[in-house]
Amino acid sequence: MLVHDPAVMQVASNVGINRKSYAHIPLVLEIPNLVQIQLESFKWFVEEGLRELLEEISPIEDHHKKLKLTISDPRFDPYWTRMPDGPEKERAKVDPRVAEVFCRERDLTFSAPLRVSAMLESVSEHGEIRQEVDDDIFLGDFPMMTSDGTFIINGAERVVVSQLVRSPGVYLDRDIDPATGRPLAKAKLIPNRGAWLEFETSNKDVISVKVDRKRKMPVSILLRAVGIVDDEELLKAVADVDTNPDHHYMASTIDRENTRTQEEALIELYKRLRPGDPPTKDNARSMLENLFFEPRRYDLAKVGRYKLNGRLHADDASKQTDSRVLNNDDLIAIIREMILVNNGKGHIDDIDHLGNRRIRSVGELIQMHVRTGFQRLERGIRERMTLMYPEKEKAGEILKPKELISTTRPVMAAVREFFGSSQLSQFMDQLNPLAELTHKRRLSALGPGGLSRDRAGMDVRDVHPSHYGRICPIETPEGPNIGLIGYMASYGKINQYGFLETPYRRVVSVLDVENPAIDMEGQILREDATSEAGKVIVAAGTEMTEKEVKALRKAGVKLIRIRPVASTVIDYLSADKEEGVLIAQANTELDEQNRLVGDEVVVRRVTGGHSFPTVSIANVNYMDVSPKQVISIATALIPFLEHDDANRALMGANMQRQAVPLVRSEAPLVGTGMELRAAIDAGDVVVTEKPGVIEEVSADYITVMADDGTRQTYRMRKFARSNHGTCAN
Repeated sequence: MLVHDPAVMQVASNVGINRKSYAHIPLVLEIPNLVQIQLESFKWFVEEGLRELLEEISPIEDHHKKLKLTISDPRFDPYWTRMPDGPEKERAKVDPRVAEVFCRERDLTFSAPLRVSAMLESVSEHGEIRQEVDDDIFLGDFPMMTSDGTFIINGAERVVVSQLVRSPGVYLDRDIDPATGRPLAKAKLIPNRGAWLEFETSNKDVISVKVDRKRKMPVSILLRAVGIVDDEELLKAVADVDTNPDHHYMASTIDRENTRTQEEALIELYKRLRPGDPPTKDNARSMLENLFFEPRRYDLAKVGRYKLNGRLHADDASKQTDSRVLNNDDLIAIIREMILVNNGKGHIDDIDHLGNRRIRSVGELIQMHVRTGFQRLERGIRERMTLMYPEKEKAGEILKPKELISTTRPVMAAVREFFGSSQLSQFMDQLNPLAELTHKRRLSALGPGGLSRDRAGMDVRDVHPSHYGRICPIETPEGPNIGLIGYMASYGKINQYGFLETPYRRVVSVLDVENPAIDMEGQILREDATSEAGKVIVAAGTEMTEKEVKALRKAGVKLIRIRPVASTVIDYLSADKEEGVLIAQANTELDEQNRLVGDEVVVRRVTGGHSFPTVSIANVNYMDVSPKQVISIATALIPFLEHDDANRALMGANMQRQAVPLVRSEAPLVGTGMELRAAIDAGDVVVTEKPGVIEEVSADYITVMADDGTRQTYRMRKFARSNHGTCAN
């Protein structure tokens, strides 16, 4: 029994064995909850993801625009399992843990009823609302996540593995022309959903575009179709980058085609994309609108827009937007970047960099799958509107939302299909606690929308410098999946866009006197602090006390340069934020005041590539929080890891997950300090929610009297069947 209170936890972890730490580096940052990737993602789905789905389909209108159905306000009733009535059922409504046990014992799904509000408005010919009918609709029992980050589906525990996919955004690359050896730029614009745009440069200086892998055409046709019509306007848009006297890219592209108006360009675009259909101006315009400017058909997602703003409009804030569809500025900016690459000035993107690969966690994966269910539901509702409304109007009856949403089968079928048969919804490894924990932290590049084993080359599987502190370089399976399945590093977390971040200690070497980031007293000045008149207020080398701080403020000194200090301020950086930053190792020598010792230090620099220069301590920006931030939980459990060969460490990390669990668990004689956290977060150790005194102990429950006077009983898992047919006790 462990108590979530630092003082008590210290004692609890030492029961039976007096553990002694030989660590040289103090613990700067506690390891975060190891299953938070699962818990936070599902919480996002419940609070925001479902609402987003309903906003996408609402309002649903019939073909004559006479009816409008708005579905909103998704909510879950208390946990509930289909079980016989009785006191246990009442308890299960209140306490999800009781419901979890019931579901395991009786092969049920741990779920909660999902309800939505529906409002049906009928509209007259003049657009006035004639009547409104509200209804409460039950969509079905939706599987819920347990407190351990798993789902119980038909009595078996399942884990949804996070997927590592290429982020939406624009990617520039180049081919080398075999005849002349000059670079020819190409670009791909990948949305979250919708048509891909592929741009390329020919050796005759023509920039062409393919829409959704259809026929190639000069890019000026697309630009005229979206409204940039005049030749002068097109040439002016790239004039400051298209400066090579031997190669005029935009002029060569314009010469390649003969459209001169927006209508001609639309017709030409339509002919190339829909070769069989008769082209009309209206058809062509609505096709273009639907392809790139209709949010239901084309969605860059929040992350795609963030990547486009960062890659194309980083220098011009006026062109940065929140819009999740394409705009003309984006298309022009892509062509400008391509011309820069053609002229040998721009830079190309590395698709294996973690700034260009993002994580789709549980919530997003469920949302993607359930979206298809809601789209089927929307089609069904539209059909029923067309059929039922005329009949009801004739009979003088009121049509109710419940009649339109008579079956919610498409939505629940999509949910069942995802949990039952998706490649990423997996039967949980339950051989031992470590196997459970690492399964929840697994990252897979396989699965729908990801890579396939046969097509994945060496580059995708390889360890990349941007994995540092985000994905473990050691733990990965041997065999065909090597490098395609990885594990999150121990301190890694996921930001709002789905990119992996790792923490660093901020190194402070310049202080703002009025608003210092750290306490000024005790710091040593690196340079003289002078007033505006040039008078020295505090000399270099002085250790500051309250007196010096007051003198600096009185003299109006703005900034002072101090001997660099590793502060307790922690910043989480994603792989692209790390570019150009100098980061010292966690074992960099510090004095008692956490000041960097010596004049120079070896750092890691991530600019273009990876290098390890020796720099002056004044230039260091950050410092690692811990030597184990590079590796995953299973790897961090290997004592003296630094003395092992990497290949054997990989085998060791994987084989720990296959160890037979002990009948009576026992602390290792030599550990790494990671054991307690792994045991707690795996969920195989009972932890109290509040500090208190143990009142009663039995074979299958423990009662704790908390310090605040509340009493709580914790039930143990006794002789339960695990997923692998072994005994979980």
